[in-house]
Amino acid sequence: MSIIIIMVALILFLCILAENFSGQFGLPALILFMGIGMIFGSDGIFRIQFDNYDMTDKICGIALGFIMFYGGFNTKWNVAKPVALKAITMSTLGVAVTAALTGGFCYVALGFTFADSFLTGAVLSCTDAASVFSVLRKKNVNLKDGTASLLEVESGSNDPMAYMLTIIGLALKSGESMGNLAYVVFAQVVFGVIIGIGMAVMGLWLYKKTDIIPQGLDTIFMIALILMAYGLADIIGGNAFLSVYIMGIFLGNRNIKGKDVMIPFFDGITGLAQIMIFFLLGLLAFPHKLPQVFVSSLLITMFITVVARPVTVFILLKPLGCSIRQCAMVSWAGLRGASSIVFAIMAAVEGNDKLFHIVFMAALLSVSIQGTFLPKIAYMIGMVDADCDVRKTFNDYKEESAITMMRMYIPKGHNWENKYISQVSMPTGSLALMIKRGEDTIMPRGDTLIVAEDSVILSVPSFEPGEDDDLEEIFIDSKHKWCSRSIEELKLPNDILIALIKRKDNNLIPDGRTVIMENDIVVTYRNSV
Repeated sequence: MSIIIIMVALILFLCILAENFSGQFGLPALILFMGIGMIFGSDGIFRIQFDNYDMTDKICGIALGFIMFYGGFNTKWNVAKPVALKAITMSTLGVAVTAALTGGFCYVALGFTFADSFLTGAVLSCTDAASVFSVLRKKNVNLKDGTASLLEVESGSNDPMAYMLTIIGLALKSGESMGNLAYVVFAQVVFGVIIGIGMAVMGLWLYKKTDIIPQGLDTIFMIALILMAYGLADIIGGNAFLSVYIMGIFLGNRNIKGKDVMIPFFDGITGLAQIMIFFLLGLLAFPHKLPQVFVSSLLITMFITVVARPVTVFILLKPLGCSIRQCAMVSWAGLRGASSIVFAIMAAVEGNDKLFHIVFMAALLSVSIQGTFLPKIAYMIGMVDADCDVRKTFNDYKEESAITMMRMYIPKGHNWENKYISQVSMPTGSLALMIKRGEDTIMPRGDTLIVAEDSVILSVPSFEPGEDDDLEEIFIDSKHKWCSRSIEELKLPNDILIALIKRKDNNLIPDGRTVIMENDIVVTYRNSV
């Protein structure tokens, strides 16, 4: 037993080293995790005999469930909302079109049977969030036009669709009737959504309205919710990955107790889950079988990269207003990864280990080639936003400083007009840093006079809301009912206050006359007590 414990520790140390080396060599760390697994596997140096597909399927399924949950929990909805339609279109219709094109290629060009073609297309139809964002976050590459958020939501939410297609493919291969297949689709979607929303509502109620969760055990309770949602959906035939993802979206974008602790905790948990998945997949693979499937895997990978993914992206996203450059970026960022291999394990459980090795090799090629060149392609086609941090698209992002910059515009009639800096009552702990007056910048002193149409730039301490305080950021697009209306026209309930308006690079403290404009981010405050 001690030898096993030491071996596990050694593997974790090696994976940590692989994470560090990946940045130096330009390779995604996930590839190196796979490589470590292969070194320990049947054909490797340590020759650990491991071919238990069934156990690997169960372990990787639960680990992927945690990754799916955190993908939803860590999605900053107010940033993702403007691209949600595009992302969800890609994660549903996009998955189906990719699967159909890839399956058709396997059937026509490679001579696979219809069932095997369908199954291959299904398991390779989804992009892998861990693979995409391990590259973008490590290289700190943020993409223009909300593309990072689009990829985040698409790659985080497309696994349920691919999983459902895989279930259908396995049913086709086993000769299930069309009536049973129709019920499978119904159960996967409907039960998955119901369980996800139901568990989110229950969890939110327990967090907000009860005291049954002892202080310090918030993360343990959240783990219990994830396992409950995953298990319930699986038992009744629902899509377990869809359930935990929906629950993550709901809970991650609400102010719940202990959230500041949960985010780094689950970040570590999902990091460990990714290491475990990729290591187990490498351990399970037989390298001597890979040359036998290399040509098929290479052709499939090339077809998906050059034909299936770009055709799907341009057909679905161009009509939704995406530019050619953005479509090209989304096309190249469609990395296949752990999700595809985990779904292929389901086929291997049924005795089809050849498909597992084909998909394993395809994912290896996709992550190593597309992943390595992803930042270079982004710079080459001019899709990198150098003025923004990609981490801001996630809920785990925090500004380095506890001080927030705030702009106060002084209209005519404001109570600060024609007063000296020393005479106005500023928020406690705040400091006037500068005054923008036309094209001039004034460094203020106590005797500096504030005049109408000045913009006073303040530094103010950041606010950490309590568990009974709800702060929500609302993105205002052209169709939003608040767009082009003043705050006093909105007739808001007494328990809701518009506390701040983020307009481009400025933070505005509004009053009743302030007009909300397109592309504003409106911060509302509600006390839930």
